[in-house]
Amino acid sequence: MVESDGISKPAKGEPGSGEAAQALRAILQTQYLRYLIISSWAVGLLAVVGPITAALWFFGTIAAGALRGAVEKRISERVGAGWGLIFPAVATATTAAWATAPLMAWFSGHPFGQPLAMTLLVSGYVLVFAQLRSSPKQAVVISSPYGVSAAVIAASLWGTDLFWAFMGVVPFTAAGLVVLVLMTMLREERIRAFQEHQAHLIEELEMARDRADAASEAKSSFLGVISHELRTPMNGVLGAAQLLGATRLEPTQREYLSIIRNSGDNLLSLLNDILDMTKIEAGKMTFEVVDISVEDLHQRVTGPFQAQAEAKGLNFSVRFEGDTPAVVRGDPLRVCQVIHNLLSNAVKFTDAGDVAYTVRSERLADDRVRFDFAVKDSGAGISPEDLERLFQPFTQVDASSTRRFGGTGLGLTISRRMANIMGGDISVESTVGEGSTFTFSVEAEVVEWTRQEAAAPIAAEVEDGRSLSVLVVEDHPVNRMILEAWMSSAGHTSSTAENGQIALDMAAGQRFDLIVMDVNMPVMDGLTATRGIRAGGGVNAETPIVVLSASARTEDHEAGLEAGADAYLNKPIDFAALAQVMNQVGSGRAGLRALGEIGEKAQAA
Repeated sequence: MVESDGISKPAKGEPGSGEAAQALRAILQTQYLRYLIISSWAVGLLAVVGPITAALWFFGTIAAGALRGAVEKRISERVGAGWGLIFPAVATATTAAWATAPLMAWFSGHPFGQPLAMTLLVSGYVLVFAQLRSSPKQAVVISSPYGVSAAVIAASLWGTDLFWAFMGVVPFTAAGLVVLVLMTMLREERIRAFQEHQAHLIEELEMARDRADAASEAKSSFLGVISHELRTPMNGVLGAAQLLGATRLEPTQREYLSIIRNSGDNLLSLLNDILDMTKIEAGKMTFEVVDISVEDLHQRVTGPFQAQAEAKGLNFSVRFEGDTPAVVRGDPLRVCQVIHNLLSNAVKFTDAGDVAYTVRSERLADDRVRFDFAVKDSGAGISPEDLERLFQPFTQVDASSTRRFGGTGLGLTISRRMANIMGGDISVESTVGEGSTFTFSVEAEVVEWTRQEAAAPIAAEVEDGRSLSVLVVEDHPVNRMILEAWMSSAGHTSSTAENGQIALDMAAGQRFDLIVMDVNMPVMDGLTATRGIRAGGGVNAETPIVVLSASARTEDHEAGLEAGADAYLNKPIDFAALAQVMNQVGSGRAGLRALGEIGEKAQAA
């Protein structure tokens, strides 16, 4: 039966415990099928035994199946730990509930009852052996309730003509079950053989992969060590060549020296390419993430190649498109290395015409941007078949023995792999006879979209260069200190007062060129002090006075001017506006009033 598919597990150490565990897992995965089959059997019984009896069998069998499912799930992880006898016992007991269905149909007295009983009996055996095809001994045990039902039916037929006809069905059914089991065993044997062969192949492939990895690692290590070791004597050769160039040489000797230096530089470039390639293959290429000024990066990239292009008579142009940020995060060295390679190739392989460098920026989010660094030339172009191998190591488009340009063919390969490591790529479009466009695309984190320019310091000097004597009336000590320090920086002499009363006393005995008067102060406010200075008729009665206040209301401005002030400035202090006031001091009070709505302008600013 479908519910007998979970069958016993041998105790730990017994043969077949793995098969039992595998069978049980299959049961748990398909346990809902048993309820479908129970329902189909109940429909058949309904036609021959009536609804009440069929319903009783249905719910009883469902309950037995649910109980068995719960038991299987509870102990499914304990196969081989002493539960070997519980599974066949539970499975046999639940199969007994199924085995009552053929008996109910056989003794129902319905004309179709006996054929239905035979069908259910054979179906029960097939279901059990189909599910336990890998364990035929267990299938025999679990299907024993059907054997009991068959024996009861055979006993009821003893002495009748139908007995031997019924018994004739037994070998027919047994033969079918034997064929089912044998075919299943043969198929599973083939599957096991295939799996063993597959495991052997996988093992051989893993060994081959390990050998290839070891060979690649040894090659990379060898190249890395050799390139490192060769750099030391190469630096010595180039260094000695530079020192030799500083001595007095004949023209022929200087020509030979130039050959040595050029060859040494090419060899050093080759060593650097090999070292970069081995680092990339070994996964040891380091990338740092720092803040990059896009403008500085642009100058570093284009500077050397603009001069080279002009030396060859090429037109070198630079263009920015899109929303370009001011500062991004990335590795400026590696980005420059990739773009340098593209620009170097464009200048090298272009004999006449133009080289255009375009930076296209696309805002992806508030903190993310995509760059397309495009390098377009008017060179010979690249054919479609050559494009396919363009980025392969040690490959050049012109591979003939008479090629005009040297190089290892590693530049584009290294550049693309670096671009890939940075999360980008290099693409190329080319037309033979017209030129090529290489585009390095990469995304970056944005630090600043627009760089905040540092505000230029506002000088306190007056245009005619003379030094002013200024009285600063301010109750806040920090404001007094700032104003005094700012004026002192330009050579002006400043005196300070904490309130209007002190200011009145000082103004009565000392001449000032300008008085800066706060409005809100203890003891005496600034407007009262201003009125006192104007009405006192002393040495400062006509001295220009500018009042300061945190209030920006028009009526407050008018009140200050009515009190006798000549200008009105808002807090916090606008030093640019105050500088304008100080430059008009030489014109007297009339000059300050001529500035007009200086306080309102400062507020609007």
